[in-house]
Amino acid sequence: MPLPAGLLALPGVYQPQADTRFLAEALALEEVDHRTDALEIGTGTGALALHAASRGARVTAVDVSWRAVVTARLNALHRRLPLNVLHGDFAARTAGRRFDLIVANPPYVPAPGDGLPSRGPERAWDAGPDGRDVIDRICASAPAMLRPGGVLLMVHSGMCGAGTTVDLLTGAGLTADVTARTSVPWGPVLRSRRAWLERRGLAAEAEEREELVIIRAQYL
Repeated sequence: MPLPAGLLALPGVYQPQADTRFLAEALALEEVDHRTDALEIGTGTGALALHAASRGARVTAVDVSWRAVVTARLNALHRRLPLNVLHGDFAARTAGRRFDLIVANPPYVPAPGDGLPSRGPERAWDAGPDGRDVIDRICASAPAMLRPGGVLLMVHSGMCGAGTTVDLLTGAGLTADVTARTSVPWGPVLRSRRAWLERRGLAAEAEEREELVIIRAQYL
């Protein structure tokens, strides 16, 4: 099932790109129906949340950006799909709840400086010096957020260390693996940081393509 077409996106909201489409392909392989309680972390336009809702799932979507929250709500209204969109930190807004499926396309672009941006479109991609600030939080939080048999699907750059993600999830008690890989051209953000990425050893000289990985983890 393809991503919804013609999605509204308010200025500064991350629009579906190659990583979104790649994660949607993985989501299409999961059993999703009216019995599924699903969560999308960092919903943006709501594309993946709407994908799951269109298959009957009861979907909660969370984003730290108010513009993203409004965008996802408008897209859900336009498609007449039920979507519970919450503003704020994913762990805080879903405390005490468990899900059958969690989908995440978190910020994962390595960025100079410490901490995450507090405003601006960069919040959708900047994720600390190694790109793992949000990924690591998801890995630590997932066991408490999944029901037995529940699945986490997460996409991120190979630049961030797929093996590290698998090890963290496994260490947290989940079964985890890289289930898919693809390669996409560098976008403008990576190109603008080429010299810095090369100095940190995160990219090879003259590298022009980025590996994306799908991590699938299950709470058994």
